[in-house]
Amino acid sequence: MHKRILVLSSLVLGFVSTFVAQQDPMQTHFIYNKMMFNPGATGIDEGFCATSGYRNQWDKVNGTPNTTFLNVEGNMSRWFPGGLGINICNDAIGFNRQNNVMLNYSYPLDLGGHTLGIGLGVGMINFGMKPTWVAPQTLLDNSLPQGFSSNGLDVNFGLYFKSSGRFYAGLSGTHLNQGVISVKNPTSNLTSSPYQLTRHLYAMGGYKFPAGKNEVDVQMMLRTDLVKYSVDINARYMLGNIGYAGLTYRTSDCIAAMFGVKWNALIIGYSYDVTMNKLSSVSRGSHEILLKYCYYLPVPPVAVTRHVRWL
Repeated sequence: MHKRILVLSSLVLGFVSTFVAQQDPMQTHFIYNKMMFNPGATGIDEGFCATSGYRNQWDKVNGTPNTTFLNVEGNMSRWFPGGLGINICNDAIGFNRQNNVMLNYSYPLDLGGHTLGIGLGVGMINFGMKPTWVAPQTLLDNSLPQGFSSNGLDVNFGLYFKSSGRFYAGLSGTHLNQGVISVKNPTSNLTSSPYQLTRHLYAMGGYKFPAGKNEVDVQMMLRTDLVKYSVDINARYMLGNIGYAGLTYRTSDCIAAMFGVKWNALIIGYSYDVTMNKLSSVSRGSHEILLKYCYYLPVPPVAVTRHVRWL
């Protein structure tokens, strides 16, 4: 119990005064939500897709991250060049709540049968806190932040290369503007405490290896806020149109088992992360569930014109 209180206290103290921390959520199933981290991947694949997911990180540890997201994207090449998408994400850590709404556009360049997506994401970030302090005396310490909610501009950029074969790679950055959100504290003498958006950089890639009638799908994602970094490496055995099973290794964090089933155009995925860091003695691991549905437009009919004399 004391360890859990210590963890919660550390999370809260990390946001007091000047707020600087890693602000992007972890996702074991990042393969199905690339445009959250790289707008260049928006609408690169054919069809229109909606993806929703929930992640409970370090289960049973008070104040740890809980993330919910929804994104919708589509290939708009029938009407104009490029892909459009919207990504909505809610991230709760301790007393803090962060909401992101991002509009993405990706312009595809044809590179001899391959595609390079150049993407830009522009949106809004809302950061708020609704704390419940347990004061040692009858009066609260006025230097402690109270409830607030503020908005700021958020900008992402990414390059995403998709091979005509089995390979893809991407480079991207989130929170490029590193905006500062002013936080008013009405109960203290402090005029404001800034919440600093920290720039994050990503590198991702993947390759599908043939395995008889099926495939082995290997993915990698490297993330850094220029202070710390982590790397995800996962491999899934794709069982045709039935589903998949695989493993993920995340440096300094976990080993995860991944499972998924397919039913027509619907994918249901689940992963369980076994915690390997200092929280392993109190955490029951991390749970993540994902739903993805895609709709593919029918192939337009080919119009054939014949001269009346040739009928």
